[in-house]
Amino acid sequence: MAEEPLGGALGATLGTDLVSANDVPVLDSAAMDGYAVSGEGPWAVLGRSLAGRRGPVARLDHGEAVEIATGAVVPEGTTAVLPRERATVSSGHVHGEAESGRHIRRKGETTPAGALVARRGSPVTPALLGLAASLGLDSLPVVRPLVHVLVTGDEVVREGTPRPGTVRDAIGPLLPGLVAWAGGRCVPALPVADRRRDMVRALGAASASDVVAVCGSSSAGPADHLRSVLTGLGARMVVDGVACRPGHPQILAVLPSGTVVVGLPGNPGAALAAALTLLVPVLSGRAHRRDPAHLGRGARFTGPTPPHPVDTRLVPVRVSRDLAVELPGTGS
Repeated sequence: MAEEPLGGALGATLGTDLVSANDVPVLDSAAMDGYAVSGEGPWAVLGRSLAGRRGPVARLDHGEAVEIATGAVVPEGTTAVLPRERATVSSGHVHGEAESGRHIRRKGETTPAGALVARRGSPVTPALLGLAASLGLDSLPVVRPLVHVLVTGDEVVREGTPRPGTVRDAIGPLLPGLVAWAGGRCVPALPVADRRRDMVRALGAASASDVVAVCGSSSAGPADHLRSVLTGLGARMVVDGVACRPGHPQILAVLPSGTVVVGLPGNPGAALAAALTLLVPVLSGRAHRRDPAHLGRGARFTGPTPPHPVDTRLVPVRVSRDLAVELPGTGS
């Protein structure tokens, strides 16, 4: 957990319960432009009170008033604020119908001191930042897991149009937004060649982070070294394959340092499925917040694809109202 200034806390997770230390507003104030009045009218106008400035009087006696702006502190003895549009002023007096207690924001009315305003594990949204500022805070205690991304594969290029025999990295650009959605933060992706020693070196360098996402190298091919490297580093294997297609060859392991390693398949569609299956829940758990992938609504599936005999079959769909319509296509 770290203390972050409000300007940098957006998207993180609140690390502790947020309790108001002050009343908001701190004193009774005007909810409308008009006249703070005491008792029955007409009222003698003693001056003008503006927000953020000392008023002309500290207290009103019966039959007295001050012209007042929205947000300005009302003097003691104020029984109502008479809105400007309902007031008539003549010869230093204001006339009108004032409803007792109306148009006054009472001390602590918005947020009383000691009130729980947000719970630990709440995502830091724009509204929460505004609330924190209204309470007089300049920073928030937040949790934001740090994710290192390793993109493996000698055939993977990171810019431009891939030449024959190469493929463009589509997973590295996908992950920062997905990680931020789950409350984490990505460092720039690091390319890793298809050599075991390079994987060992890259995992060792990233072991200070909370989570390492390895793109590719999670299957069982001759260039897939992730499993053997994790074993050599003394990692505890938690998940070795998930019964879904696409996305079956995914890995979840924990290094002796406590860093979680998530192995994603090299295919972008399968990697997305695996990231939603393992990476996003890990980040949500580390931040003590709800998994955002489980906050949506259900839809009824319509499509010709039969279920897989053993695994969960994942297919692309377009959602229209309460229907999920399968999109044509093959492969992951």
